Amino acid sequence: MTEYKRIELVVGMFVFIGIASMVWMALKLGQVGGLGSTGYAVEAVFQDAGGVRAGSDVMLAGVVIGRVSDVHLQNDEEAKLIMQIDEGVKLTTDAIASVRTKGIIGERYIRVSQGADREYLEPGAEIEETESAINIEDLVSKYIFSSGDK
Repeated sequence: MTEYKRIELVVGMFVFIGIASMVWMALKLGQVGGLGSTGYAVEAVFQDAGGVRAGSDVMLAGVVIGRVSDVHLQNDEEAKLIMQIDEGVKLTTDAIASVRTKGIIGERYIRVSQGADREYLEPGAEIEETESAINIEDLVSKYIFSSGDK
């Protein structure tokens, strides 16, 4: 009977360690709970964030360099985004942040284009130059109503 209990205990420990490892990996890969967030924060203000949400990618040259950590309304008319940028990535002070879409109707992300400046943004700094989302619905409605005037 003692041998049986010892085997149960060992098997139980292996199962517990396995489940704990899977939970930790899921949190780490999903960047949930701050486990996957390293680096520094930068801010950007957009006239229209166009569907960018917390968790959206931040990309530079087609490579994910961070994630949007917060999106909220500022001054009742602008969208303020806080982005968590990976530790080894340095953004120039004249970088441009743009709202883009993956594919034709895919999810929204922030594309950062480096400028020519040799100085880099400090943690907590703001990207001054931004380009808001292109709203396809607005473009289509402008085309429809402008073609009816001719």
